[in-house]
Amino acid sequence: FSAEQEAQALRKAMKGLGTDEDAIIDILTKLNVSQRQQVLITYKSTIGRDLIDDLKSELSGNFERVIIAMMTPTALYDVHELRRAMKVWKPSFCVMSCVCVCVFFLEYGRTLEEDIVSDTSSLFRRVLVSLATGNRDEGMYVDDALAHQDAQCLYEAGEKKWGTDEVKFLNILCTRNRFHLLRVFEVYRGIANKDITDSIKSEMSGDLEDALLAVVKCVRNKPAYFAERLYKSMKGLGTDDNTLIRVMVSRSEIDMLEIRREFLATYGKSLHSFIKGDCSGDYRKVLLRLCGG
Repeated sequence: FSAEQEAQALRKAMKGLGTDEDAIIDILTKLNVSQRQQVLITYKSTIGRDLIDDLKSELSGNFERVIIAMMTPTALYDVHELRRAMKVWKPSFCVMSCVCVCVFFLEYGRTLEEDIVSDTSSLFRRVLVSLATGNRDEGMYVDDALAHQDAQCLYEAGEKKWGTDEVKFLNILCTRNRFHLLRVFEVYRGIANKDITDSIKSEMSGDLEDALLAVVKCVRNKPAYFAERLYKSMKGLGTDDNTLIRVMVSRSEIDMLEIRREFLATYGKSLHSFIKGDCSGDYRKVLLRLCGG
């Protein structure tokens, strides 16, 4: 890998009349996010131009959005997407990290929690604030007695009573470690004779339901959760390009192979074929490269 060589190749692809989009795709998709950052710095120091500005002036549409997203450091990209979700779109559940929370403050001069409080409401706000504080136990220990107690508590907070004590769901689902929660879900099925996701669907609605279902799905199988997000972004008429771009870029170097396996196993078609049938042009080319197609 030579950052200077790649920087010069990118300049050549954009210099003069016309743009060599295939060259840009080939160069940027063969590099990882760390290497792309090195190219970004080297481009400015050796060529004296801003690579992001050049890319924006030469590209357009969803293709431009994917390329710019790829050129953005991972945590900063997540922060921008969180900000966009709260200011432009209907707020949606995101998998947040402590790094993301810190970068958010550095980028916008206020805490993520402050933005969540100002842009969301009710119990949905409490779910997001709880996740943003990073208070979840990240260990692996499973206390079987506590798992039974938690499962019983969830049952009594929902299925067993008239109405729902949503706070108890929040306290357990947003703080216990993954392995403990998997045991809780197993015990819960025995007590309630139904899956925890079915109980959440019957007891809650709206953003709160979506958020808690996302928590459960991520705890059980994160690649399957993202496979579902990708499927829903492309199925039917029209494409949810915001979700499609966000997941493809943010997960491409983390668990894309696992996401592809889950997609094929769940929907009977490959992610590659779905993208190929739903997108077109350079936008499709770069997404297929991120997919590994």
